[in-house]
Amino acid sequence: MKLGALEAGGTKMVCAIGYETGKIYEQVSIATTTPEETIPKLIAYFQDKQIDALGIASFGPVELDPASEKYGYITTTSKLAWTNFDFLGSMKAALKCPMGFDTDVNGSVLGEVTFGQAKGKHCVMYLTVGTGIGAGVYIDGKLLHGMLHPEAGHILITKRDTDHYEGKCPYHKDHCLEGMAAGPAIEARWGKKAVELADCPEVWDLEADYLAQALTNYVMVLSPEMIILGGGVMHQEQLFPLIRKKLITYINGYVITEELEDPEHYVVPASLHDDQGIMGCLELARRALEG
Repeated sequence: MKLGALEAGGTKMVCAIGYETGKIYEQVSIATTTPEETIPKLIAYFQDKQIDALGIASFGPVELDPASEKYGYITTTSKLAWTNFDFLGSMKAALKCPMGFDTDVNGSVLGEVTFGQAKGKHCVMYLTVGTGIGAGVYIDGKLLHGMLHPEAGHILITKRDTDHYEGKCPYHKDHCLEGMAAGPAIEARWGKKAVELADCPEVWDLEADYLAQALTNYVMVLSPEMIILGGGVMHQEQLFPLIRKKLITYINGYVITEELEDPEHYVVPASLHDDQGIMGCLELARRALEG
């Protein structure tokens, strides 16, 4: 199978051609501006590639219910030019091939369970911590949707008493994880980007605390066999041991499993050299082609 992959991010669109084995042999990046400017460039890239199917993993929120009139739409996004835009329909009308469509984070978790370190597991969560915070959840061969799709970055957390930051989220202020722990929140609170704060232990102790609170909730609700943390903030590798230690402290012996007894292999960084999303798109394309 010759498959197309489109990882649609808020800043850039990564387009690739590959195979069902996960092998990528061509990849380009196109800036995300407006649909009027960006979509023709995406179509032009794929149009002469003779692909059998295309997998799209998009920033959102997106409509994932095939029964909905707005299936394949980007809906209430903060990128206003893309609000209520028929992303999937626009690509289908031009390329006329089978297409799989899901969220960007679901694409990433699908890449990890199909080609990466999470192969063979039944329940896996992928959390990205960057400009925003979002999660993809894989359960028994399927990606979790529900009435929409998980918005795990907006769970409520307990603010540390000594943290006086007002929060970045326009909806939840200082009450939700994204508002307090995403990259823009780190920069706003400390006055520097995360990469410039690598040698400041107080920054990462606070960040790890908020992320560990969130992971505790995910453990209790979803019971994942592995939690994968990706995104730009997680390039600060000093976070991982801090998060693991705080997670075990918060669980406080209530859940006892083999996975939690080995937190180093339970809370882990992404394994596919930042290609987990685009590789997940290849799998979305394969699934669309096979029906």
